[in-house]
Amino acid sequence: MQIYKDMEIGTAKVTKEEMDGIKHYLVDFVSPDKRYSVSNFKKDAENAIREILAKGKTPIVVGGTGLYINSLIYGIDYPEMNFDLDYRKTLMEKAETEDGLKSLYEEAMAIDPEAMKIVSPNDKKRITRILEIYKETGITKTEQDINSRKQGVKYDFRKFVITWDREKLYERINLRVDIMLKQGLIDEVKAWRSKYEKFPTAMQAIGYKEVIEYLDGKISYDEMVDKIKQETRHYAKRQLTWFKKNNDYIWLNR
Repeated sequence: MQIYKDMEIGTAKVTKEEMDGIKHYLVDFVSPDKRYSVSNFKKDAENAIREILAKGKTPIVVGGTGLYINSLIYGIDYPEMNFDLDYRKTLMEKAETEDGLKSLYEEAMAIDPEAMKIVSPNDKKRITRILEIYKETGITKTEQDINSRKQGVKYDFRKFVITWDREKLYERINLRVDIMLKQGLIDEVKAWRSKYEKFPTAMQAIGYKEVIEYLDGKISYDEMVDKIKQETRHYAKRQLTWFKKNNDYIWLNR
């Protein structure tokens, strides 16, 4: 989400001071009203890596989205598809209830059990994507991955996970949310919302969608704060689940 412009606080975007003179790539360069896919990321990231290697430097790819990491280092291509937006809406509405999400999880498990091995039962985004890919293409995400990996791996790489004690991690997450709100997250969302008419992918960002619910009067301020913290903790848990099931990571304990 740090690719998007005008989303500084909610994404904890790196500041000029924090960059300390080191060039950072793929930060603050996409308008929030544009759809930006994993295919776009892979193309832009590979261009950046070529530029860095040409300077005799070693690229450090930082982030926590396993799908994007795998697309880059394993050469997996996710072709651009015109997903059925009505079907997507139906899936997302169904995923809002506990029974509905459970049903979608079971459906995805029946279609693509291999891909579902590293998907949490609470991971709405990945569950619905597996169902969308199958509906759109007639093949599973696993088959798609296998076909696209035939070109081989381009890079000599190492993968690291920085991990914390769970209780300490959740304390840091809660504190981070409090700090973002003090820094002006709500005002940032107001300005962002008034500037852009639509925000298809950016709307998925944790923190922004909850603030919009609050601004629309759907939830109270306290409910908004609790929801941002809870969704962030859930996301961190899903990240750890993903990394643990991919056993080629080097774990660095804090």
